[in-house]
Amino acid sequence: MTTETLIRAEHPLPEAEFGERYAQVQQFYSHQMQLFDAHDADRWAATFTEDAVFDVPTLDAPVRGRAGLAANVRRNRAQQERSGDQLRHWIGMLDIRPGRDDELHTRCYALVYVTPRGGTSKVLRVCVMEDVLVRVRGKWRTRHRVVTRDDLA
Repeated sequence: MTTETLIRAEHPLPEAEFGERYAQVQQFYSHQMQLFDAHDADRWAATFTEDAVFDVPTLDAPVRGRAGLAANVRRNRAQQERSGDQLRHWIGMLDIRPGRDDELHTRCYALVYVTPRGGTSKVLRVCVMEDVLVRVRGKWRTRHRVVTRDDLA
C-alpha cells in the first residue's frame, strides 16, 4: 500500500479538500496558541465555542465556557509575571479526521517551553492534545479539548 493510498484510507476527504482543511487547522492552531502565549485572554477564549470544555491536567477541574477560559489565561499571566518565566506552546504532528457535518477531530503533540528571565529555554511538558473543532459562522472553534501529559500518563 502506498503512502497516498494510506492517507486516502485514513482521511475520507478528497485530496485537495483534505490539504486545504489541514492548512486551515494548522493556521487556526498557530493563531490560537500565539494568542494564548501573549495572554490575550478574550481573543483566545473567542477561538472556543460559547459552551467549550477545556480539560488540562494543570487544572483541578475542566474549565467550561469562554468566561472561565479567559479567567484561566489571566491567572496564567499573573503567575508568569510573578515567576518571571515565559511559556511558549508548540503544536506539531497534527492529525485531523472529519466528523459529522462541519466537525473535525484532531490529535497532535503540544510541547510547552519555559524560558526563565535571563535563562535558557527548555521543554517543560510534552503533551497530547485532542480537540473537537466545529464551524461557527464560517470559522473553526474548539468545542472540546483534552490534554494529557506524557509524564502523568
